[in-house]
Amino acid sequence: MKRIFLLKGLDCPNCSAKIEKEVGELDGVQSSVVNLMKQTLTINVTQTAADTIASQIETIVYSHEPDVEVQEETIIPVTKSYLLKGLDCPNCSAKIEKEVGELDGVQSSVVNLMKQTLTINVAPVAANTIASQIETIVHSHEPDVEVSEIAQEYYIPAKKQDTNTSYNNEDKKLTIRLAIGAAIYGIGMALTVFAKVPLPVELVFLIVSYIILGGDVVWQAVRNISKGRVFDEHFLMSVSTIGAFVIGEYPEAVAVMLFYQVGEFFQSLAVERSRKSISDLMDIRPDCATVRRNGELITISPERVAIGEIIIVKPGEKIPLDGVVLDGDSMLDTRALTGESVPRSVHKGDEALSGCMNQTGVLTIKTTKAFGESTASKIIDLVENASSRKAPTENFITTFARYYTPVVVILAAILAILPPILLGGGWTEWIRRGFVFLVVSCPCALVISIPLTFFGGIGAASKRGVLVKGSNYLEALNNVSIIVFDKTGTLTKGVFNVTDILPANGFSKEQVLEYAVQAESFSNHPIAKSILSAYGKEIDQSVISDYKEISGYGISAMAGKKKVYAGNTKLMDSEHVEYTACEKVGTKVYVAVDGQYAGCILITDEVKPDSKKAISDLKHIGVEKTVMLTGDDEKIGKAVAEELQLDEYYAQLFPDQKVEKVELLDSKKRQGSKLAFVGDGINDAPVLARADVGIAMGGLGSDAAIEAADVVLMTDEPSKLVDAIDVAKATKQIVMQNIVIALGIKSVFLILGALGIAGMWEAVFGDVGVTIIAVLNAMRILKK
Repeated sequence: MKRIFLLKGLDCPNCSAKIEKEVGELDGVQSSVVNLMKQTLTINVTQTAADTIASQIETIVYSHEPDVEVQEETIIPVTKSYLLKGLDCPNCSAKIEKEVGELDGVQSSVVNLMKQTLTINVAPVAANTIASQIETIVHSHEPDVEVSEIAQEYYIPAKKQDTNTSYNNEDKKLTIRLAIGAAIYGIGMALTVFAKVPLPVELVFLIVSYIILGGDVVWQAVRNISKGRVFDEHFLMSVSTIGAFVIGEYPEAVAVMLFYQVGEFFQSLAVERSRKSISDLMDIRPDCATVRRNGELITISPERVAIGEIIIVKPGEKIPLDGVVLDGDSMLDTRALTGESVPRSVHKGDEALSGCMNQTGVLTIKTTKAFGESTASKIIDLVENASSRKAPTENFITTFARYYTPVVVILAAILAILPPILLGGGWTEWIRRGFVFLVVSCPCALVISIPLTFFGGIGAASKRGVLVKGSNYLEALNNVSIIVFDKTGTLTKGVFNVTDILPANGFSKEQVLEYAVQAESFSNHPIAKSILSAYGKEIDQSVISDYKEISGYGISAMAGKKKVYAGNTKLMDSEHVEYTACEKVGTKVYVAVDGQYAGCILITDEVKPDSKKAISDLKHIGVEKTVMLTGDDEKIGKAVAEELQLDEYYAQLFPDQKVEKVELLDSKKRQGSKLAFVGDGINDAPVLARADVGIAMGGLGSDAAIEAADVVLMTDEPSKLVDAIDVAKATKQIVMQNIVIALGIKSVFLILGALGIAGMWEAVFGDVGVTIIAVLNAMRILKK
């Protein structure tokens, strides 16, 4: 029997691992899996043990996590994804995520603003009706957003959209509307000032322009009020501008709405430009599986492939599920799983793991695990579990507006009503002051400029080859005190190269390399390829005979009339060749000709050209400690650490040990500071997710690492991390400037308005003027 238990409140990866292990050891339990992100325990249990298993599970869970609630799930939720085309407002997306998550039957709700998607886990009984409810919620916040369900069954690789410009049709319509409204407003003001037209004519122009510019804002405010959402920027803008009309401040009312819309347009444009920069740099598509069914090959989502089915994997494709090779020979790039660069050969009968990249031949594989249980899927689950340990950064604007808006509306009402009651008259003057206070107090400058600054910062970073997945991570980069690096593929190139040739017994470097090339010319091994690459010339294979590949030793061959050996020390010893052992760090290929030692070829994973400069620059900008983690041996780790002048290094680590080291370093960091981890490969994904800021090398890194990371260096240059921190610091500086500008100037004008010194035009400057200043200041980051 399959049974699922909800472990409500479980948030400790260490405890969840213990619970999973101990439950799995109970009598009758055949398998036990804890999903920390979903807070569930899934077991397969025999019928005889099923009656008592719940109480035993409770005992185990409470022994590790006394506050966790244990209750059995009787329904397995369905995962559904929706495309929210046109969504570009961070504030609205947060509200949509929250309100959808509160619907009956919905267990989780996640909005991805960059991909414009909503993903939910929902009970099957509610799955059929959920779409209309979601559409209602989305349109209550964003009426123009298109909602469509993303099909899960069949996977068709999407064509890259034409993103020559981030200026789309919706932007054009808005631009035209703003231009028309502004033009009518301008004509009305010009006629009033120069032609001295009567008030009714002026009002016609101003009311028409107000309807064009602000009709949607007022309508949205009305809709929100009908749904119980009263205090938001739509309400404040509507009340203040309509109030200005009521007290006879007609031009000012339209001006406030015009500049509010212009600011909103700038924010939308900045989001689109940021999204375009990101999509141009990295186009990650989900993996698919080519399955043989009824004699035909069909391409479907890996989740739909059953155990025992036959899948075909062509060169250049990822293996989507774990299985056994039925037919074919190939080299697999296992870097995504192991973090190391040496490909592994597979033949008939060998195991093939999901996440590996097939390099050379076509493979026919019989699946042995479902997608959810495959290697890649399990590691991704681990990423999701580790991600749940991160505390979400509270959105400053959402929190600020939630309390600020009701307070200023109440204060404006008190200012308009209380003094006339106490002083016995002067209603018109105090109502005017109240509306002046309301116009000045509108938080547009912050509501618009701060998200604009962060999105602008994200866009500026992406132009420099750095993908930042959210403003909270951009802000966190300001406080990084410890940076932990993976070695292979991060600080080093992740590929083998000949770095030195050490000749002996009168042989030259060129001769040693040429003999090695002749011996290795028929081999597909990565070490052989690196030697052939270093030689760089055509090889006459007709002179080579008696080729033998000796497993675990090396190669022997006849090159013309000379017997050549190329391999490790065991090969030299077995052929009784006297040689000089090379003490340098790296992989060594010893070469002997006719029984005489010719020399040694040193092959290493080279350090990236800018790694040393990156470490130096990071220390220069205030990073307190740089650390390297690697699965390589101690000698190689020490050599790289010394060359790059790193503060600490840890070698011979497995992926789970890397997580432990990061947690140890995290516990020692300065209070209030952040720890960043930089890595590539799927084996780094758990560490990327565990760090305060996970940074992936995106160009060569795995999709899982990129999904797990908070920041992606798209060019694989460690020095780009310095650029990322540079942009982050500039963004934070502009954000703080805008907060000071907005609150500082508004405070002055609020006091002047309450005292009756400032009128409506001063109020317009206090609101719209400050907004324009803040927006222009925010736009500076786009040029960074």
